Amino acid sequence: MTPRLRSMIPLDGPRSALRAPRGRVVCRTFCKKRAGHGKRLEVTKQPTMKRTTTRKKITPRLREIKELMSGEEEFLRPLVGLVVQEVLEAEMSEALGAQKGERTEGRLGYRSGYYVRSLVTRVGKLELRVPQDRQGRFCTQLFERYQRSEKALVAALAEMYVQGVSTRKVKAITEELCGQEFSASSISAINQRLDEELERFMGRRLEEDYPYLILDARYEKVRQEGVIRSRAVLVAIGVDWEGRRQILGVELANRESSSSWKEFLLGLKSRGLRGVLFAVSDDHPGLKRAIAEVLGEAFWQRCYVHFLRNALDYLPRKANDDCLTELRWFYERRNVEEARRDLVSWLAKWQAKYSKLCEWVENNIEETFSFYRLPKEHHKHLKSTNVLERLNQELKRRTHVIRIFPNEASSLRLLRALAVEIHEDWLETPRYLNMEALREQRKTELGGFLAAA
Repeated sequence: MTPRLRSMIPLDGPRSALRAPRGRVVCRTFCKKRAGHGKRLEVTKQPTMKRTTTRKKITPRLREIKELMSGEEEFLRPLVGLVVQEVLEAEMSEALGAQKGERTEGRLGYRSGYYVRSLVTRVGKLELRVPQDRQGRFCTQLFERYQRSEKALVAALAEMYVQGVSTRKVKAITEELCGQEFSASSISAINQRLDEELERFMGRRLEEDYPYLILDARYEKVRQEGVIRSRAVLVAIGVDWEGRRQILGVELANRESSSSWKEFLLGLKSRGLRGVLFAVSDDHPGLKRAIAEVLGEAFWQRCYVHFLRNALDYLPRKANDDCLTELRWFYERRNVEEARRDLVSWLAKWQAKYSKLCEWVENNIEETFSFYRLPKEHHKHLKSTNVLERLNQELKRRTHVIRIFPNEASSLRLLRALAVEIHEDWLETPRYLNMEALREQRKTELGGFLAAA
């Protein structure tokens, strides 16, 4: 369809308005009331394209998926199984350097049948055919990576069931996930293997420098001695000199106190954390104090999003929206001098109407301007804790099914398993930041310092 003809089809009208005899379209562009003036436009029939070989290969698979969706009431489980099976086949083809039955000089080996293996997922138990090669060198990573978070979710639910604090709903979920009930011994075995794996990851040595560090916490409900309590989940994300995000630590604490944050940061340093130039967090007093004590060499950036939320406490409910909108603009300036100049004008404009807000902003806003020390390309990503907020949202979405963990161990197990899964995804995606700008800035600053000396 040409752009001219596409513009004549209303986007907001009823679907029936688009109906017209084949080869003709009703034009409604020139009528203000969209009633149609009856004029019909002839549409030239486009020549049909010949189906390629690729199309023929895809069609049976699409037909199979449609049959699964229309023929079975619970179509999701076989559909997921179909997709995972295709991933296994693709992994084998990549390992061998050739498709199934393909003749090529670059082939690295040959297939040798399949063996059956089950995979426990949130949609049920899948029976999969895992391809083998003649040399026995092919080893898929799909099961371990997929099941790590699945194991943690199943274990947490099952633990609730075994300990007798479950409901009928929890029992139903665990049986749906695994197709069987749990015994205490089976849960213990799952947890032991998973805990060892996660502990190795969270205790790994931090061999690289991390110039950027982002810190935040969220809360989970945990049952302890028959009482439901909130536990703080402390999370740290680092950005290395390659510009890649890495989850450095996930720990539980009774609350966000100065001592808990200090212990968390000292734990990271004992594992090798070094070279932190810039730390971002909210204005929690305990966290702020711990950063100053443990990472005294780093500049601290107060998250501007949290700052704007805090500003609402100093405004009446029916305040002028322009006031906060103009305040938000200070974080889109080219440098800190521009932001400070605009701040003076903003204070003069709103002082008479919102004196409490203006006094609070004047006393605290400098803490949110630290990001202007960084290269302009990094401002967007490091003036707030948004990257960690998105991680927390994902953790919340995935832990929502549990609601109340049976104990601290099950909570930490699931949170760490999900964190490892996200961490590995980040390592496989393009780099988060281009660190060349920071390298050049550091060289310039060092050159200026030596010249002054």
